[in-house]
Order: sequence, then C-alpha cells, then structure tokens
Amino acid sequence: MSTNSILVADDETDVVDLISRNLRTAGFEVSKATDGTSALSKARVEHPALVILDVMMPGLTGLEICKILKGDPSTEGISILLLTAKAEEIDRILGFELGADDYLTKPFSTRELVLRVQSILRRKVGWDTPNAILQVGDIAMDVACHRTTVSGKAIDLTVIEFKLLRTLMERAGRVQTRDHLLMQIWGHDRRVEGRTVDTHMRRLREKLGNAGHQIQTVRGFGYRIM
Repeated sequence: MSTNSILVADDETDVVDLISRNLRTAGFEVSKATDGTSALSKARVEHPALVILDVMMPGLTGLEICKILKGDPSTEGISILLLTAKAEEIDRILGFELGADDYLTKPFSTRELVLRVQSILRRKVGWDTPNAILQVGDIAMDVACHRTTVSGKAIDLTVIEFKLLRTLMERAGRVQTRDHLLMQIWGHDRRVEGRTVDTHMRRLREKLGNAGHQIQTVRGFGYRIM
C-alpha cells in the first residue's frame, strides 16, 4: 500500500477528473473509477491509502463499499472519505458507523477536499504506528494486531470503536472531552456532534460487557477509562 495513493470513485466523470487533477497537483498518485463495482475491485487490487467514494453510484453505493472494505481485514486499513449530495445527519452518522474517516457534502471546495485528504492521511500515520500492548483493568489491546480482549476473551469492535477505546486507554485516568474525541477520530468535520460520541460509547460499553463500567462518564466534560 502506497501512503500517497488515492482512488477516486464517482459516477460523474467531470467530478472524478476535477478531483484527480487537484490531488495530482498536491502530489498524490491517483486512480479512477466511475461505478461502485469497479471501485471495489480497484480498492482490493491496488490497496490505496485512501478511497474517495461518492455515496450514490451504480452497481454498489459508497456506503456499501465502505462496509465491505472496513469489514475485510485485508482492506480495513484503507481510509475512506465519503462524498454525497445529501446533507441529512442520518447519512453522516451511518457513514461514520460503517468506518468512514470523513464526510464531504456536494458541492464542495476542491481546496477543502485536498485539506481533508491531507488531514486524514496525517492521522493515519499516527494510528498505524504500533504502541505495544495497552492494558487497563480487564481490557487489553494489541494495537499492531488490531485485537482487543476482555479477561482474555476477544471482542469484535468496529474501526471507530477501536479508535475511541485506544484513545481512552492511551490516556487512562485522564478525562477526554467530547471535542477532543471528535477531533481525534473524525478530524475537523464540525457537522459531527457530541451525541455521535455518546452513541459510539454506549455501544462500546455494551461490547465490553462487565468491563464496560471501566469507561466512566464525566458529566459536562466527556469520558475516561479507569
């Protein structure tokens, strides 16, 4: 996987060309797809650092591709930026729950898109750097292997849940505000609200079972793990 390669997938060829031209000017290697089926195939073969996916495409939608890529261990490390003409909150939340890294609504500024891409890839470098084994109480996390256990039993976490838990465990005992968690996990997308964090935390606690109580809510501020 090249850390500089990007796959652009949109059924509007003029949009694909515009995005590709600006990304190449910014120094990225770019490949293209104009339907969902070919986008998924190229992502699996090329393993780009990031895929820009239009939500509404023939063959497979961007959300469907996102779900497939993030659900496959061989491609879950590919970052995803979703593009859509829709601005409803439910679409944004669904995209993030499926593991998307960021979300941009059409029409958009190509300068903003390039900045979003650069931000995602900067965060990716940090997240891909192994940090040994994290242990807090009954919860253990092998960052390099992307594996989490509770009392020795493996649990299945989404990409977002894993990142949230890792952030808390790396700063165990310290309160992490919702704003900090939003920036750490979702970057600078101000359309994502604090309640999105609350939703993911609730699901994370459920998956942790009896160890879920280790994640404490600090009213008016955020969360910490003890």
